[in-house]
Amino acid sequence: MNRMRYWNKNKTVAGVDEAGRGPLAGPVVVAAVILNPEIEIEGLNDSKKISEKKREELFEIIKKTAIDWNVQIIPAKKIDEINILQATFLGMEKAVENLKVKPEVCLIDGNQLSEKLKHCAKAIIKGDSQYASIAAASILAKVTRDRIMRELHEKFPIYNFKQNKGYPTREHLKAISKYGIISAHRKSYRPVREAIDR
Repeated sequence: MNRMRYWNKNKTVAGVDEAGRGPLAGPVVVAAVILNPEIEIEGLNDSKKISEKKREELFEIIKKTAIDWNVQIIPAKKIDEINILQATFLGMEKAVENLKVKPEVCLIDGNQLSEKLKHCAKAIIKGDSQYASIAAASILAKVTRDRIMRELHEKFPIYNFKQNKGYPTREHLKAISKYGIISAHRKSYRPVREAIDR
């Protein structure tokens, strides 16, 4: 955490990140977080670099100590309608718009910005391992999405979403070929179409 930066303590900064662009099933989840620069959260890092248990712990700490936060869930149906990039942009826009505290700057993980956010945002490649607010957003997004996938697993255990989180594992693709798809699958994704056609 001490190696992570707060950008500028004199400005209201929101970190924005997503989880779930690559999976074949489930939503893409986007979070925006405005951290309190006076409160250092120990162990904060890119969500992919910490354990599930640690993510769950940090999830609660971030929600309690952040100045403001918002999480948006964009379902598979919407992803199929507008494509994953536009669905991610939509989630980012809605997450920022729904913050009660309006940020002066948005730090967004990645290398692309939506038109609506270009006036107030900066895209930062690998930002979730550099900036505390983006790391916090990555944790809120990933924990939220993982919980959704565990709930889906309870309803549809044949796909083993609890384990694969909707990603294109060999087991998941075989299950699609054998049992077909559910509404949570992204029908516009080529591996889903190919698995159905086999």
